[in-house]
Amino acid sequence: MQPSDKDDPVEKSRTQLKKEALRLQKTGEKLVALSDEQLQRIGLPAVLLRAIGGAKTMKSHGARRRQMQYIGSLMRKIDVVPIERAIHTIEQGAYDQARAFHKIEAWRDRLVGGDDGLMETILSTHSHVDRQRFGQLVRSARKEKQKGASPKSSRNLFRYLRELVDRQG
Repeated sequence: MQPSDKDDPVEKSRTQLKKEALRLQKTGEKLVALSDEQLQRIGLPAVLLRAIGGAKTMKSHGARRRQMQYIGSLMRKIDVVPIERAIHTIEQGAYDQARAFHKIEAWRDRLVGGDDGLMETILSTHSHVDRQRFGQLVRSARKEKQKGASPKSSRNLFRYLRELVDRQG
């Protein structure tokens, strides 16, 4: 056949093929980093799941690198768009959880530091707050901080704030 035939698909250059292989390999690395439960939810082919399981157990850098290349080659044979979407969703969920965790930590620190305005804001925005318990947790955490004691009450306040946020969301 001649290269001018219009019904021939356009062949990719070697550079494009290498970039695509690297992208698939990086997607494979993200898959290897996921838990078994997360992998099951994605619904990967059995051969790919076995290859990922094998990569998780490998300690040798060279063997792991070759296994990642093998995973990349397996992924060339399947539609990776749904897999990449699932990975993005999982990563976004982890990011959202971390952001919520830091928000609750900041609230706790501000409350222990004496921010009564935040206390009123939380009481007004979260209708299911047990006012008495919440106030007691804040007072205990503040006393604890003044005495330089272990942060048991501060941890309890954090847990209570996390419960409030979880109930709201």
